[in-house]
Amino acid sequence: MSEYLISIKIEKLEEGGYLATSDTLQGLIAQGRSIAETIELAQDVARKLIESYIEHGDPLPYEIEPSQTVMQDVKIPISVTA
Repeated sequence: MSEYLISIKIEKLEEGGYLATSDTLQGLIAQGRSIAETIELAQDVARKLIESYIEHGDPLPYEIEPSQTVMQDVKIPISVTA
């Protein structure tokens, strides 16, 4: 099993929820109710797209990086109910 790192953009939608897209992995579009859900859905879509590239023998976009043992500094959303 291999892991890859891709960049995604998450934007808040006027009608509610969030939308994730990627300039790195064309075709990645995911929409969720929260940032966390949107990221999870984006991971699933990205996995399926990358598996399709590999299955068909197509080269991955050069911007897709193999995962390293040491991760970079990552900000994560935390929902708090007060």
